[in-house]
Amino acid sequence: MRKLLVFGLLLLFYGQVFSQESIPLWEGFDVHHGKQVTLTPYLADGNEMGLAVIVCPGGSYFWLDEATEGDGVAQWLQSNGISAFVLRYRAAGFGAFFWHHRALFRGKQYPDMLTDAQRALQWVREHADEYKIDPEKVGMMGFSAGGHLVMSAACFNEVNFLKEYGIETEVSLRPAFVAPIYPVVTMHEPYVHKRSRRALLSEKRQNDLVMRDSLSLERYIPADCPPVFLVNCTDDPVVEYHNSILLDSALTAHKIDHRYYRYHTGGHGFGASEKKGTPESRAWKKEFLNWVKTRYTQN
Repeated sequence: MRKLLVFGLLLLFYGQVFSQESIPLWEGFDVHHGKQVTLTPYLADGNEMGLAVIVCPGGSYFWLDEATEGDGVAQWLQSNGISAFVLRYRAAGFGAFFWHHRALFRGKQYPDMLTDAQRALQWVREHADEYKIDPEKVGMMGFSAGGHLVMSAACFNEVNFLKEYGIETEVSLRPAFVAPIYPVVTMHEPYVHKRSRRALLSEKRQNDLVMRDSLSLERYIPADCPPVFLVNCTDDPVVEYHNSILLDSALTAHKIDHRYYRYHTGGHGFGASEKKGTPESRAWKKEFLNWVKTRYTQN
């Protein structure tokens, strides 16, 4: 009996490990630093609506906050009946942060991150049957710089960044919805998050006014922008809270379906944590679940 119990526990353990095994998104492709890019599924039981969210952690485009804004968020979504996929996209890295070596060598920079995001969306939709999700209900959620990334995926969804690698995708590259949480939005003063701008554009391109303009998302809201769920806090000490105000104003001007929650307290970097942030800011999770599930409630 004891051996059967141990065997059963081992099966459960390995089943959990297998379910969290990361998928190499660029295997078989000649992609610069592509081996670093993975997608980790957290599949929800009883996901009758077929909802899925690709989660993009923040980290100023230099690194990824995988625990709080990646796996922790995915586990929360999974526990609420929504399948989630954590994207480890290419970020500039600690070396680039400290040594500024991209002044001499390319390293990782735009559009690498956006290309990874499109690849993740393509992968999830093409494997929708396997994951028991609806390909028309795959959205994206990002935090801080990850918020800029998912909003970029929304704004530039008509541009196929995968084409460089010979990929002519048959699925849409437009997310069903996006949820930028305390996002970086603009690349212009006075509200720019300079660390994210340097990481995204590199030392060579960070002062290029054309590049700054082209990635200031408040200026590029498309007519077909997917619905947006936007959250930030007025007391954010990292990303100036007017980033989200700029985005909210642009979405409103273009009559894009969106919901904006601006909390007084909560700061930055709380993800889906039950400990970080404040009770006020942690309310975003309930609001998001209500928002997304209401959109897809089956009659």
